[in-house]
Formats: sequence, C-alpha cells, structure tokens
Amino acid sequence: QVQLVESGGGLVQAGGSLRLSCAASGRTFSYRAMGWFRQAPGKEREFVARISWNGGSTYYADSVKGRFTISRDNAKNTVYLQMNSLKPEDTAVYYCAALTNWGTGAYDYRGQGTQVTVSS
Repeated sequence: QVQLVESGGGLVQAGGSLRLSCAASGRTFSYRAMGWFRQAPGKEREFVARISWNGGSTYYADSVKGRFTISRDNAKNTVYLQMNSLKPEDTAVYYCAALTNWGTGAYDYRGQGTQVTVSS
C-alpha cells in the first residue's frame, strides 16, 4: 500500500512559481511510476505530468509543457512538481498519484490534494 501527502500549494500571482511536494510511504514507492493531476471547480480531472520509477522518463500535458517540471527523489520517497510562469488557468487542486499504467495514467493511490490559486 502507498500513502501520499501533498504540500506546497498556495496563492501566487500570475507569472510566479511554486514547488509542490508529494511525500510517499510504503516500500514499493521506488518501483512505481508517479503522476500529478489537477482538478478545477466544475471541471474534470486533468493529467499534468508523470515520471517513471527511476526518473528516466517524463511526460507532460501540452498545457504545462515548458513551464512545469516533474522530478523525484527515491531516497526521500518524494515526488516534486516545479511550476513556473503560472497562469490563472493553472488554479486547481493538485493531486499526486501512484500509477498502474504508464500509457493511460491510471492509478490506484492518490493523495488528498493541495490547492494552488493563481491570481491575475
């Protein structure tokens, strides 16, 4: 079993930056691909980024490509999402998840989320 706890969200002005962290517990974390998703009020959940178990492969949604960077530190059981050049449309609750399928982004564990609000 994997337990995930996100942190690092907050209120930031457009153009600013935030770094989200996702602390994981469980012995299998180091072998799991991980992903970040977001959900804005009234909208469906949206894939943001994913990273392979060793960090060798990453994939981003077109909407964040070039602005966001996903990384991980398996020694610390932590996944990060560095968000730069933030836009008001990035406002959402951000979740990290342990993936079961790299291609589809399906997951079996998800954290409680952290709120990101970008003001214009």
